[in-house]
Amino acid sequence: MCVLIKKEIMYKKPEWLKVRHPDTPNKDVVEQILRDLNLNTVCREAKCPNYNICFSKKTATFMIMGTNCTRNCSFCNVRNEHQHELDLNEPKNIAKAVKELGLKYVVITSVTRDDLADGGAEHFAKVIYEIKQSTPNVAIEVLIPDFKGSIESLGIVVNAFPNVISHNMETVKSLYKTVRPQAD
Repeated sequence: MCVLIKKEIMYKKPEWLKVRHPDTPNKDVVEQILRDLNLNTVCREAKCPNYNICFSKKTATFMIMGTNCTRNCSFCNVRNEHQHELDLNEPKNIAKAVKELGLKYVVITSVTRDDLADGGAEHFAKVIYEIKQSTPNVAIEVLIPDFKGSIESLGIVVNAFPNVISHNMETVKSLYKTVRPQAD
């Protein structure tokens, strides 16, 4: 049986393949913090089947700059729709969430925002600065977009001094044109 959803064909999973995780108090705490602070996670937006595991451990991968991506890569479940203005409260709200969750290590990722002159690099830097000001001993990993190859944008993030700078390599180079046509 298949169901047509947003021009995608979704197949019903057999019962034995469905991921089941019982609700835990920690999961509810994370969900409430995300709602209260109007924050997004890649866990939810990319439809990770294991987000309950992370939430039950009071952790999540925060996704900044909205929920809509300017690209439409075939490997990703994040929406490709109209872009919204950046939430100027997001850096402070991420820092509040990190503190409330008692995180010692935080991962920040984002949608790709080709509509922004710096690709969102300054917003990443603001998030890093706010976390460092709020909880100076937390380690910060940023999983950044390619910034269309802009060394200046990369420099903005580097100069904010996150502990780790990462970038997803979703596939091997020989498949880029098929799987990631907007990237190289």
